[in-house]
Amino acid sequence: MEVKDLTERYPQLYHMAEKDTWQSIKAHGLLSTAAVLDRYGVKGKQRLGIEEGHRPEKMLVGPPDTGIVLRDQKPMLPSRLADALIDGTTPAQWYKFLNGRVFMWAQETRLFGLLGARHYRDLEHDVLTIDSKALMSAYSEKVWLCRMNSGNTWPVPHLRGMNDFLRIKDYPTKKSSGAPLKEVVEVVVDYSIPDIAQYVTAVRRMKGKEVLGNLPL
Repeated sequence: MEVKDLTERYPQLYHMAEKDTWQSIKAHGLLSTAAVLDRYGVKGKQRLGIEEGHRPEKMLVGPPDTGIVLRDQKPMLPSRLADALIDGTTPAQWYKFLNGRVFMWAQETRLFGLLGARHYRDLEHDVLTIDSKALMSAYSEKVWLCRMNSGNTWPVPHLRGMNDFLRIKDYPTKKSSGAPLKEVVEVVVDYSIPDIAQYVTAVRRMKGKEVLGNLPL
């Protein structure tokens, strides 16, 4: 896929963050779990357990007043993930790969699906809308595209492997139109986007699909 075709088809990207985290994201950027652990100097067995293990509940890293909350991985139980992986990748390796990256939805319908999921529908979130063209102008070489929700194994543990993450130039398209053979579901960036505020066009406080208000940029 060409970057131009990607940004024309998906002009906006979406990221669902914890409530009241926009100011922290604005100041420090969108950080992967690995970047958060680096920021707070988490090492050794503690770090290994976080990066390669399942996170059934959200987790605070750092001081209570200024730390960063890591999202839970409720939809990605190790047993179900083991049934889904098809290329020899272990659940620990899958968790570590995902924990080293920042995830955005390519389509708003996918965002709504997560906002409406059983564990999240009653919670409020800060939802970032991101200018795809502007972001790709700076980060296209660090981007992976994924055809599926890589962090979900419900209601069916759909088969997956590391080859489901492809660089933009490697993502298969139709020769006639340049459109993707399979719609892009996740747009993924290595490690962090420290200057994400430059690419955010709106931040909505949402509960389910309901917009409770717009936060100042």
